[in-house]
Amino acid sequence: MDRRLLITGLVAACTLLAQPQGGPRGRGPMGMGMGPGPGGRGGFGGPGGPAAVVTGAPYSGLEVRTSQQVLAAGGIISRSEQTTVYRDTQGRVRRESTRKTPDGQTETRITISDPVAGVVHVLNATNKTAVTRKARFPNASQSSTTSPSTTGRGQMMAAGRRNAQNAQTATNTKRETLATRSMNGMLASGTRITRTIPAGSIGNTQALETVRESWIADDLKVPLMTRTSDPRAGTSTLELQNVNRSQPDPSLFTVPSDYTVKQGPGGFGGGRGPMGRGPRPARQQ
Repeated sequence: MDRRLLITGLVAACTLLAQPQGGPRGRGPMGMGMGPGPGGRGGFGGPGGPAAVVTGAPYSGLEVRTSQQVLAAGGIISRSEQTTVYRDTQGRVRRESTRKTPDGQTETRITISDPVAGVVHVLNATNKTAVTRKARFPNASQSSTTSPSTTGRGQMMAAGRRNAQNAQTATNTKRETLATRSMNGMLASGTRITRTIPAGSIGNTQALETVRESWIADDLKVPLMTRTSDPRAGTSTLELQNVNRSQPDPSLFTVPSDYTVKQGPGGFGGGRGPMGRGPRPARQQ
């Protein structure tokens, strides 16, 4: 037998055995796993890679992330988080996220992704420090799921995993293209993906259904709204509000001169997509 065919067969077989049954693992109501979309985490930043760089479309806005989980006893767990995001015409992105931690403290994360300089900065405003690392930023034509360093055998194994996963989920997945609609004064294209987890796949006595609906601004190439419903984790919504189409202040995309800068390890840039959270700096009070 041809050696290449033998290797390919072994990879595909191992991949099928390694795939979890019943679809993707849940990540909790705030983990959202929004799937593919412009720039990686895809929609709000889908799993699997960094965000693609979008130039010539500056904006700023407020991302509001909410989730609600109904407990078996009838109680409800609600969470919320807000992120202010800025993007300039060169594709540089600044994200400022603030939320309450379980112990009642306020945690702020500031991340600047700069594809012009090829770096990502993580700022801590409390002690005026910044961690800067070199980063690679894919453009819109590059795959967000394959690293440039993935070649040869790695590419073959990655392709085998994708093909096996596609074959496993295709029969239980329904994808719909929704009619274009106006949202916050912008035209948006919608997609609805419904996945069915057959009874018995993960110990479930009845079939489970998860639904993800996302709306992407046609010109800005960012999600305006994504809503996910999963009986295992509850419902979660991420919405872009207060959109301003003007050019943000250039100083927002640089490290202040009075900050102490440390060098971090290199890697992919862009955080986890346009709605992704990116790396976390130290906690602020």
